[in-house]
Amino acid sequence: MHDFVVVGAGPAGSRFSRRAANAGHDVLVLERGRVGTPLACSGHVSTDIWNFTPDGARDELLQNEVYGARFHVDGPGSADHQFYKKEVISNVIDRVGLDRTLARAAEDAGVDLRENHSVSAVEEHGEYVDVTANTPDGTETFRGKMVVGCDGPASRVRRELHLPEPDEKLQGVLGFTTEDDGGDFVDVHLTAPRFFAWRIPRGAEGVEYGLAAPPGESARELFDRFTADYGVEIGNFCAGMIPIGPAPRVTAHRGFLIGDAAAQTKPFTGGGILYGMTSADHAAETVDPDDPGTLADYERAWRRELKNEIRLGHWLRRAYSLPKPIQTVGLSAMEGEIGVHMDKPSSLFSTNHLRTLLKRTS
Repeated sequence: MHDFVVVGAGPAGSRFSRRAANAGHDVLVLERGRVGTPLACSGHVSTDIWNFTPDGARDELLQNEVYGARFHVDGPGSADHQFYKKEVISNVIDRVGLDRTLARAAEDAGVDLRENHSVSAVEEHGEYVDVTANTPDGTETFRGKMVVGCDGPASRVRRELHLPEPDEKLQGVLGFTTEDDGGDFVDVHLTAPRFFAWRIPRGAEGVEYGLAAPPGESARELFDRFTADYGVEIGNFCAGMIPIGPAPRVTAHRGFLIGDAAAQTKPFTGGGILYGMTSADHAAETVDPDDPGTLADYERAWRRELKNEIRLGHWLRRAYSLPKPIQTVGLSAMEGEIGVHMDKPSSLFSTNHLRTLLKRTS
């Protein structure tokens, strides 16, 4: 009997597993394939990422440093509006390497991590939960006091526990070129319906191009048009869903969700690495595998920290659908040095940002 059977070894799953193991719990992690693959997520993250990684990770994973973003209401070659800081805003990292680094840290803490274990069924009982998986040795059932769904937007655990779906699932598309670009600005194009497209320089590792679009739109066609406008050929391509809007409940009787499975993502960018690992920490600090009643503490804790950021993120995203003339006027009025945090829309109202704006006008 394990204390926790964790499904998925992405950032949220590995972070929770490591913290739970360090707290003395017996943790089993089942990963569908090999950790880190297939890639379906951008490697552009805030510098806060290093608060969640083991010592030395930055030296191994960092690819580029970013100081700002150029916003365009049209495609490549259109006028841009620059938003920047004088210090590093964000980092571009080896995204596959991040997953593997976090998974190794979990194993170092005593976690039993098993790759190529694809979960097919989850059954809750009064005092335990059974998790059935297809493994290299055939079908096996693992028993735990609780199951933790960290298995992404199309979470099997979520379906098996009959938990509600996220509000929305966008189609995300990523592609990479080998051009060497150490630029310190990302490009954001408000050209995808209800979302945006992006170009992220990754130093010697090339350039990342991406786009997300709502259901009903052909994300791949939009992406092909976007990269053609840039005049590049994509050598490495991947796609995945981006969940937006957490459901009212991400806990069951003896199971709960973390990360993309719980739609703990930023509505205005789709990024979920930091929100997922923040929620993983709350889960590790509040959930007692012997007491299902503590799941309510987890629900309260992560929502208390992220609720306002997610709500403000929804409001920011609405600006992506404004008419282009209004977007242009708004971006022109606000461009320049900023004092915001890329993961926290609430920082738009911070003293630091206000001070920066006042400095611009003095």
